[in-house]
Amino acid sequence: MAERTLHTPLTDLPGVGPARARALDKLGLSTVADLLAYFPREYEDRTVREGIAWLPADTPVCFAAVVAEPFRTSYIRKGMELTKGRIVDGTGQAAVTFFNQNYVRKALQPGQTYFFYGTLTGEGYRRSMVNPAFEREGAHQLTGGIFPVYPLTAGITNRFLTGLVRAGLACLPQVQETLGDDLRETYDLVPVEQAYGSIHFPASWEALTKARRRLMFEELFCLNLGLTLIRGRRGEQRACPFVRQDLEAFTSRLPFSLTPAQLRSVKEAAADLRRAVPMNRLLQGDVGSGKTVVAAACAYFAWQNGCQAALMAPTELLAQQHQRTMETLLAGTGLRVGLLVGSMTAAQKRDCRAALAAGALDLIVGTHALLSEGVSFRRLGLVITDEQHRFGVDQRAALAAKSGEKDRPHVLVMSATPIPRTLALMIYGDLDLSVIDQLPPGRTPVATYLIREDKRARLYAFVRKQVAQGRQVYIVCPAVDQEDPEGLKAAEQYGRQLQEEVFPDLRVGIVHGKQKARDKQGVMAAFAAGEVDVLVSTTVIEVGVDVPNASLMVVEDADRFGLSQLHQLRGRVGRGEHPSYCVLLSDNRNELTRKRLKTLASTTDGFAIAEEDLKLRGPGDFFGARQHGLPQLKLASLEGDMRLLHQAQAAAQEVLARDPNLTWEEHAPLRRRVEQLFRENRDIFN
Repeated sequence: MAERTLHTPLTDLPGVGPARARALDKLGLSTVADLLAYFPREYEDRTVREGIAWLPADTPVCFAAVVAEPFRTSYIRKGMELTKGRIVDGTGQAAVTFFNQNYVRKALQPGQTYFFYGTLTGEGYRRSMVNPAFEREGAHQLTGGIFPVYPLTAGITNRFLTGLVRAGLACLPQVQETLGDDLRETYDLVPVEQAYGSIHFPASWEALTKARRRLMFEELFCLNLGLTLIRGRRGEQRACPFVRQDLEAFTSRLPFSLTPAQLRSVKEAAADLRRAVPMNRLLQGDVGSGKTVVAAACAYFAWQNGCQAALMAPTELLAQQHQRTMETLLAGTGLRVGLLVGSMTAAQKRDCRAALAAGALDLIVGTHALLSEGVSFRRLGLVITDEQHRFGVDQRAALAAKSGEKDRPHVLVMSATPIPRTLALMIYGDLDLSVIDQLPPGRTPVATYLIREDKRARLYAFVRKQVAQGRQVYIVCPAVDQEDPEGLKAAEQYGRQLQEEVFPDLRVGIVHGKQKARDKQGVMAAFAAGEVDVLVSTTVIEVGVDVPNASLMVVEDADRFGLSQLHQLRGRVGRGEHPSYCVLLSDNRNELTRKRLKTLASTTDGFAIAEEDLKLRGPGDFFGARQHGLPQLKLASLEGDMRLLHQAQAAAQEVLARDPNLTWEEHAPLRRRVEQLFRENRDIFN
């Protein structure tokens, strides 16, 4: 038989026929190399413990016991068999039941010792367990240590996959080391062979920790190498350097002082803008943290250097709000601000396009209408996009291409969705990062409460009280209409019910995603103008207009939303001088769910909330689709060991300082590993 290698197909391993091969392929496993890089999702502690009577209840345990009597099978009904027996040790006994596994009658012989792994219930002499894993004393295939649990698919059991990985471990010596001796010594990392062996079958929890640390470091290290090489391509592009930057002339006109975080972000962007290569910077900040001021400063620098700027927002209302804000912030500078949105008349659009092409407008604010044919600039030097995750990378590039120059415009991306730094690094890997992590003075903190359905009458009274004081109220529902099978509050029907039965004397508006754009914007505009007291909506208002008079946000079925989304919704209030409140309604009694919602009630720090949301729900909650081309990491924790990430970044910089393109022979395995990680984006290395 030919010697197995990392490239050996899994069909050459025992037990892998055509059906299992197809099932393994669904898991992305076709070779031994794939198998070794397929890491467990969790581990079970099957270390042998003693004493049936003393072992804890309701938690999986491993112990040795003697079969006290023959196991017997009884037939309950068609398709249901129970096989029962009794096991004993020196401290007590346990009744054991297996469902539909009558083979155990022969497998478990009276008088023989076996190791069992499962959950015991009851106490003392009245202990029992159901469907435990078991094996004869001395086998050590299923018990006696720390055991891996893999992600599975139909047709593949964990026991089978574990056996397959054990067979694949024979090829471990062939795995190439990507991290040099010096680097491993500097950062205290175990060799690759040891890491792969221990990630699958750790001899101890300490060995597992060391293996995970080494492999996480390697992923983050290679990610940073790849992203730095991507950024290197930016160095080959040209941009107009904004050498004139009179920040004092800009800030002296403002009716307020910049916060230290705003000032830091402006200076980080200014340093990028002075260079002759395009800026690509992500500006993150909580709702109300003052990102727009930073954007205005950058637009001002563009104007000072004879360039135009464009700001693209996801909705017309938000674009109109940005236009008003920009005109206020830049008043008196001489910088001319325009607006281009779909609802403008044909004549208005024509005039706006002509002014842009002639250079008579310095900053244009708009929606995706900015991408339409016929929109051209005299000299576009800066592109700003708001709520970047609502625009694809392609749309950002399409706007940048409107410059009509050899020079590429600088790009500033703003996001009010707090994203943990590590996740931001993955999603926006081609961007540098600025964070505004403090709110301007005077922002009203929003008091947040979690209540059950039995407090609804009091809630309605509180809504009336807010409106009586001249304030406005948002009520957000998870569903649009009553077609939802789970009985969730639906904006359309609930809004009508509130108007007819609960608040007939108040002005109730309804807005949701199924409405025509014009109708939706009409209701939102009426609310912004103070002509609607209570706005019942879906999450379409998550990124919405600034309504300083809104003081109460009510979220129905709050358990149906992610924490970060709830935080975004809460940010719709607290924008004025009035005390503001957010009330989360949920009758869900799940402990984890209530813990999530209490997290939101206990802090207003968007980044802390995002970290918690990421831990509890995973990264899928942030964005449905990944930004194209950036790799997905297998092990590195996205909520993040920041110290490990910084070490990996420092190590990557050290390597690239010596070998900028990873062309040295000793770096060949490392280069291959980076290319493998960036498989979708391999052309970056050519």
